[in-house]
Amino acid sequence: MKFKQYQYLKQHLFEFTAPDELKNRYEDIPTRNLSPLVLAYVGDAYYHLYIRTRLLNFEQSRVHLLNDFSMKLVSATLQAQAYKAIKDDLTEDEAYVFKRGKNAKSHAPRVASVHDYHISTGFEAVLGYLYLNKDFTRLDELCEKSFIAVAQNLSQQE
Repeated sequence: MKFKQYQYLKQHLFEFTAPDELKNRYEDIPTRNLSPLVLAYVGDAYYHLYIRTRLLNFEQSRVHLLNDFSMKLVSATLQAQAYKAIKDDLTEDEAYVFKRGKNAKSHAPRVASVHDYHISTGFEAVLGYLYLNKDFTRLDELCEKSFIAVAQNLSQQE
């Protein structure tokens, strides 16, 4: 981030009502109207934490291995696989959020195909939508189903 942008955000983002009390700019988070890229931003963070936590069921001491493997599991390519495992189970609202995320204007990284990147953005948008709506049961259900599908695909590869 450029220095001027950082200075602007620092001066304008946070407003204090008391020395140790921040004023919220928004009272609620209208998830239906949020940018799909904002939903994907939250969904990406949640999915990465889910994967890291889930991997502790298999490895608990080698942090470099955990980090490397979690990074692979949250890659756009494997998130596209994860989406394929859950796409038929999505509700109408979730499918709508996915479509908005998939079609959002963004820049694909060099390490994934544009197609996989757009699919993964839609997948992350769904997770962000569920997280911000506090639908943790559904969120866990979709993440677990996608985790199992990706694990099965990886275990079948040579």
